[in-house]
Amino acid sequence: MGRPDFAALIPALAAAARAAGPPQIRNAGTLGGNIVSNAPTGDALPVLAALEATLVIAGPEGARREIPVSHLLAGVEMLRPGELVGFVRVPLLHAPQAFLKATGRTGPGRATASVAIVLDPARRGVRCAVGAVAPMPLRPLEAERWVASLIDWDGDRGHLDPQVSTAFGEYVAAACIPDPPPPEDGSDPVPLPPAAIHLRRTVAALARRALGRALA
Repeated sequence: MGRPDFAALIPALAAAARAAGPPQIRNAGTLGGNIVSNAPTGDALPVLAALEATLVIAGPEGARREIPVSHLLAGVEMLRPGELVGFVRVPLLHAPQAFLKATGRTGPGRATASVAIVLDPARRGVRCAVGAVAPMPLRPLEAERWVASLIDWDGDRGHLDPQVSTAFGEYVAAACIPDPPPPEDGSDPVPLPPAAIHLRRTVAALARRALGRALA
């Protein structure tokens, strides 16, 4: 029996692995290391968050426990003394997925923003996770639910109005990079800094394109 084709089974994770820096990094890095180091720019992290993957944690004397990857990344649960990541459990959805990232320089590099999109036709759902813009991957749940309600799950999913895709990208970006809170003294709102405006536009473009690739 041959080895499974992981690139076909989990295409977004395969795309993230291919985008993870130069060959030296890709050859030496591991998925477990990407998770445990929990660097905000880790390419695999938004994909695992969108897939709603879980970790099987191995402990002393054969003890095992299972936790969502998102709980570890958010600091809700931590590895205990003597524990290590045994393996990652990823649901096989047999559905389209996409991963895109933007970097600050030409070629493979550290992400300034990344987006993973996972379609779940069985649940008529869209899962989206945005990486590198916060200490952990962000899930814009309202944007997910909104765009999922507009997809023709029983017909041609690819025929989504381009304006919907654009609005989805902006919805995702605004959720992940919100406007500053209004001043308590009632003065004029503080404008979003130029760097944040650029980052928001980048996330919007990535989310729009990733959704288009998944639906296509």
